[in-house]
Amino acid sequence: MTSLHPHTFEDLVAEGAAVPTAGWDFSWFEGRATEARPSWGYARSLAGRLAGAAASLDIQTGGGEVMAFALDQGVKAPVLAAATEGWPPNAAKATALLRPRGIVVVATPEDAPLPFADGTFDLVSSRHPVNPQWAEIARVLQPGGTYFAQHVGARSVFELVEYFLGPLPQAQSSDRHPDQERVRAEAAGLEIVDLRAERLRIEFHDIAAVVHFLRKVVWMVPGFTVEEYMLRLRALHERIESEGPFVAHSSRHLVEARRPHS
Repeated sequence: MTSLHPHTFEDLVAEGAAVPTAGWDFSWFEGRATEARPSWGYARSLAGRLAGAAASLDIQTGGGEVMAFALDQGVKAPVLAAATEGWPPNAAKATALLRPRGIVVVATPEDAPLPFADGTFDLVSSRHPVNPQWAEIARVLQPGGTYFAQHVGARSVFELVEYFLGPLPQAQSSDRHPDQERVRAEAAGLEIVDLRAERLRIEFHDIAAVVHFLRKVVWMVPGFTVEEYMLRLRALHERIESEGPFVAHSSRHLVEARRPHS
């Protein structure tokens, strides 16, 4: 099977290396890679939650694309609406996208305490936080408030990760397992209302998609550069050209947790 974009290996690698990585808009992958979506439809479900919220916070909002999509479903932003983002290019993009929709974007490091007073929000949301800070989430929630999020699960896209890094211990990223996240959420004083997990098929149709993905999702192969992995990239390119798409599987889980009234 030939690539959907029939160029040389060098052309494809150069193209994947040149695409800007800011934000969480994955439209560039159209025709190059596919990923099945979770059955619960996170962004549309978030729109419904925002419609009933008085004060909301979106943590690690990326370029603001998910919040913008949710608000564009005919929903107005809550009276008090904020978002946080740690990477400056994303924070700038999110500000441009969300400020006109009534959301203030606060640039703050991902591992820093949330810069808000206790009990400020009745809805806290996040799509794919790097490392959920359960104690901070619980602190800024009002009693009765809800954390609604989609998290990346254990060993997500590890077929691709292990292609480049070699076999990894089964315990690698096990802290992302839903059972472990339940324990941490409850330790922070939250009650789990809903917790659902799915494993979803991903296909990479050309090496440009692989290069761009690894540059964009930087924690998959830490320190990834084209130069360092050139031999593996070329071998994978030849494999895709001869055998068809490279298949991996993402892990996702939906989390809904509530801060008790007492």
